Amino acid sequence: MARIELDLAHSYKPNPQQDSDYALLPLSMVFEDGGAYALLGPSGCGKTTMLNIMSGLLVPSQGKVLFDGRDMTRATPQERNIAQVFQFPVIYDTMTVAENLAFPLKNRRMPADRIRARVGQIAEMLEMSGQLDQRAAGLSADAKQKISLGRGLVRPDVSAVLFDEPLTVIDPQLKWQLRRKLKQIHHELRLTLIYVTHDQVEALTFADQVVVMTRGRAVQVGTPAQLFERPSHAFVGHFIGSPGMNFVPLQQDGGRLLAEGQYLSLPAALASVAPGLPLSLGIRPEYLALASADAPGAVACTVERVQDVGTHQLLVTRLGERLLKLRCGADAFLPAAGQTVWVQLQGPHTCYYVNEELQA
Repeated sequence: MARIELDLAHSYKPNPQQDSDYALLPLSMVFEDGGAYALLGPSGCGKTTMLNIMSGLLVPSQGKVLFDGRDMTRATPQERNIAQVFQFPVIYDTMTVAENLAFPLKNRRMPADRIRARVGQIAEMLEMSGQLDQRAAGLSADAKQKISLGRGLVRPDVSAVLFDEPLTVIDPQLKWQLRRKLKQIHHELRLTLIYVTHDQVEALTFADQVVVMTRGRAVQVGTPAQLFERPSHAFVGHFIGSPGMNFVPLQQDGGRLLAEGQYLSLPAALASVAPGLPLSLGIRPEYLALASADAPGAVACTVERVQDVGTHQLLVTRLGERLLKLRCGADAFLPAAGQTVWVQLQGPHTCYYVNEELQA
């Protein structure tokens, strides 16, 4: 395993002039030895570009890649000792499951007894012990991808194992099982695992640290709890959660804030913000609650609809031009559409943003 440091930027254009010319804007990031990381973001945000730079499939147009302090910017994947698992299974159909799993170890001339032991260990972890003698050609797409995962994990001496959306072809039920297995494997083997996905459930259930990316930027690195509780960028609030964070634009008016025509108190974190800068308030549906008319930080809203989603109800209200969504209990008695309610907008879980960056 290795500690991987990135201090770089990358553009596929020869002479980038503006931010939009970059696939990866300048970033500085560290992946610690033995950590489980996820690169999370929508298509085109730079996740796979970053992964390919780490693996050695791509040389960054600016900056360096360090493995344990050594400059590996132009080193090949073989020299970096990287294992990579791709979106679609890469296996040998003419080989058995055991031969596929053993192939990376045979290439490194590992002794036969150690190969058998390691293949048996990985097959047991992936619940494939009973299929070791079957040819890969006759297996389902799910099983083939499990072999591909196993080949990435079988080498005990790799610097890191990189996963590029490896569960895309997997059945939804098996996805849940494999995420659990990968977490278990990480705890048992302590490999450095870096996992690219656009699926927040995959990222938040697999990784100890999640890198949220948008438009070539890494906008926040944190634990799943940190991303949920205190998104450091408005994009993280939108992207994480189902539904995402509620946002309300704000204007300063003397010593108070104006939110869609209703007044709120001015928090200390915004007191020194220069007038005219874009301000907004963010709060999760889980932390919005109905309140009395005289409650500090409450605003009057109109009920739009109630959605029953089984495990909970979603109360959708309107504040001016903004919809506010409240996550309520499955058995809660909620007001009907058209009624006026008071919603507690300011509280301990409220976040304030200036130019989409968290202030408090």
